[in-house]
Amino acid sequence: MVRLRLVAVVSVVAIGALPLRAEDWPQFRGPNRDGVSKETGLLPSWPKDGPPLEWSVKGLGSGYSTVSIAGERIYTLGNMADKEKKRGQLSYLVALNRRDGKTVWTAEVGPAGGNLGCTPTVDGDRIFALGQLGDLVGIDNDGKRLWHRHLVDDFGGVKGGWNYCESPLVDGDRLIVTPGGKDATIVALDKKTGRTIWECPIHTRHTEAGYSSVVMAEVGGIKHYVQLFNGGLVGISTDGKVLWTHEKLGGNTANVPTPIPVGDHVFSSIGYGRGASLVKLKAQGQAVSVEEVYYKRELTNKHGGVIKVGKYVYGDTDDSGHPFCADFESGKVIWKRKDQGSGSGSAAVTYADGRLYFHYDNGTVALVKAVADNYEEVGSFQVTKRNGAAWAHPVVCGGRLYLREGDMLFCYDIRAKN
Repeated sequence: MVRLRLVAVVSVVAIGALPLRAEDWPQFRGPNRDGVSKETGLLPSWPKDGPPLEWSVKGLGSGYSTVSIAGERIYTLGNMADKEKKRGQLSYLVALNRRDGKTVWTAEVGPAGGNLGCTPTVDGDRIFALGQLGDLVGIDNDGKRLWHRHLVDDFGGVKGGWNYCESPLVDGDRLIVTPGGKDATIVALDKKTGRTIWECPIHTRHTEAGYSSVVMAEVGGIKHYVQLFNGGLVGISTDGKVLWTHEKLGGNTANVPTPIPVGDHVFSSIGYGRGASLVKLKAQGQAVSVEEVYYKRELTNKHGGVIKVGKYVYGDTDDSGHPFCADFESGKVIWKRKDQGSGSGSAAVTYADGRLYFHYDNGTVALVKAVADNYEEVGSFQVTKRNGAAWAHPVVCGGRLYLREGDMLFCYDIRAKN
């Protein structure tokens, strides 16, 4: 294991004492993996040039990983050259100081394999990360590697054309991840040691891993895991048995968005013009059946994610830069952005305090009212654009807005001044 200390270029504009935090953002799409922040007291609109920049940092490496935040640390992944062993590009887990963005430590994950990358998962004093080629590691909060598994070598995993991108799920003492393939499509590991607890084969037509991340669901008292992979949508019991499958979403170029479980329903969107399904689950004893409520091509989403707020779901239409609002129960599109604002290209989204935060591929960040009336921006600004796509999801945490652009991370103060 190689640990490097990055020489980061940090620009600090204004640093104040961080307020007490009701919750952190310890994994991809936040505490509940739904892209919804419970924070309040945020700016309802932005000035012309956007909210004040608190700090920015360079030197994170390339990639589309966004950030996880826990305590006084920020974590992300980046691809950087291995200056010591000269093995080309490696994927590194990077720990930053939450106060000013300065690098605390870096830890090698494994060989790099493209710009897609997982967002680290933080659980207490441990951080879990998955490299693009299948290296899965547990790291302590000092940057020391505790264990290593390989999804291809250890489980016969089969990845998609853009390699692995999943953010591992912690459930109690278990770590859930998706190697893909017919023999151990989804596995549960002991989070402390990496030891295999169970392997679940899924016999769908397509078995390759997708780029989505596992979420938790419960129906009729049956707690289980829900995953979107290249075989479609699947429900797995906590002891590693297939409960239900919905293969209509399978066989796609790439299945990326995280499913949204709501009670006895699961909403799942996929891109490349395919659309979205809402399915209803029904528990009968220890069995679970699945029934499709609707399938709507208009709700296609490639990788910017979809979030549910109240009765509505919001997300980009594929990767077009034209977000939609749709009724969750019926799938009816309420509005779709036309030519308002300057954002273009794929739009990643998160929600906080009555507002949608869209991070567009061209570097535009828009603050939009989360209402069913229309697409109404109440502020936008242009973040410094780096080379390549800007696909990292925005994060709202502790009164700050975090935006990853290539090898840079920007932190903005979005607290209301009163």
